[in-house]
Amino acid sequence: MGCDGGTIPKRHELVKGPKKVEKVDKNAELVARWFYCTLSQERLTKPIVACELGRLYNKDAVIEFLLDKSPDKPHADSAAHIKGIKSIIELNLSDNPAWTGRKGNTKGDTYDDQCAQFICPVVGLEMNGKHRFCVLRKCGCVFSERALKEIKTDVCHKCGASFQETDLILLNGDKEEVEELRKKMEERRLKAKSEKKKK
Repeated sequence: MGCDGGTIPKRHELVKGPKKVEKVDKNAELVARWFYCTLSQERLTKPIVACELGRLYNKDAVIEFLLDKSPDKPHADSAAHIKGIKSIIELNLSDNPAWTGRKGNTKGDTYDDQCAQFICPVVGLEMNGKHRFCVLRKCGCVFSERALKEIKTDVCHKCGASFQETDLILLNGDKEEVEELRKKMEERRLKAKSEKKKK
C-alpha cells in the first residue's frame, strides 16, 4: 500500500463542524456610527443633527428624506420616526484642534487613527465612539457623559441655557438605551398632543 499518489484524509477534512459566526469588527461599527450619516451613509459634515433616539445625520440628508418619504429609499427605516424638522436637534459641536481633516491620508496607504473632528468642550474627550456623549435637547450643545457627571449643574456649560435631566439624549447608545429613548420620545409626543387638544 502506498506509493500510488493517494492521500489519507484527516478527521477535520471529513467531518464538517458548525460554521463559525462572523464577528462584527467593533472599530468598523464605531466608525460607521460616529463618522457617517445614518441615513445617507456619507461622511458627517456640518450642519449635523441628531434625532430623539440619538442617531447622527447630515441635516441636508434629513431634509431630503422629509421632502421625499418614499419607502423604497435605502436606510429609510432608520429615520421613519422623524416626522418633521422639529423632530431633530441641530448639534452645537466643539471643533477638535488636533483634527487635520482628510488631508493627511490622500492615497489611503497608511493607517488612519480615526482622530475625531469634534471634542467635548469641558473635558476635551474626542467624539469618536470610545466615550459616551450626550446632547441637550433645548440648545443642541454636545458634552461627554463624563463632563456632565463630574460637573453637576442644571445650566449648559457652553451657552448658559438651563436644562433638566430629561433633556439629555445619549448619542449612539446601545439597543436598550435606544428603546428607553424611544419610550421617552413617545411619551413627549403624547403629552404634546394632549396639550394641543386642551388649547
